[in-house]
Amino acid sequence: MSENTILGLKLPTDPRWVDIAAISLEDILTDHAFCEQKAATTMISIIQRYSDRAELVDKLAPVVTEEWGHFRMVLAELKKRGLHLGKQRKDDYVNALLTREPKNISPEQRLLHKLCICALIEARSCERFRLLSLHISDDKLKEFYYKFMVSEAGHYRLFLDLARTYFEEETVRDTWQWWLQEEKEIMEAMPPRADRIH
Repeated sequence: MSENTILGLKLPTDPRWVDIAAISLEDILTDHAFCEQKAATTMISIIQRYSDRAELVDKLAPVVTEEWGHFRMVLAELKKRGLHLGKQRKDDYVNALLTREPKNISPEQRLLHKLCICALIEARSCERFRLLSLHISDDKLKEFYYKFMVSEAGHYRLFLDLARTYFEEETVRDTWQWWLQEEKEIMEAMPPRADRIH
């Protein structure tokens, strides 16, 4: 069973991505750092918006700490290699997902879509980190990205489990399948970028 089948993703990453990412290591680590930072702030935002959902708050609060810890880990990796944190760049992948979020829906429905979007981002990150852990030539970075792959896989499952906590299984399944198709279309339209995790 392929990693894509496990994660549900309908389109695997272009194999060339690892090669071009390795050429732009400072850029890819910078983008990774900001992805972790944005993940932490997204968790805070969801907690603030849905503070009445006790289980959601309990499950996501530790993720805030974990994602911020990941940001610091990537910063340390940059420093260890004599590289520098560059400027934050627009995340075309995440922005494309957000533009496809249905409009004029209830706060309840919006929560389901938010959880699915977060699960998708984690799934795609997991897939990319797996590729780096397998194919990048630097053995230390292989180990570095293997740890991130495992973490992102856990987050992916957490978001879908939270969705099932608040919504019927069939509703979650149908919404998730819809998002997987949307993500496939986004990925088909985006060229592989050397300076981006997504």
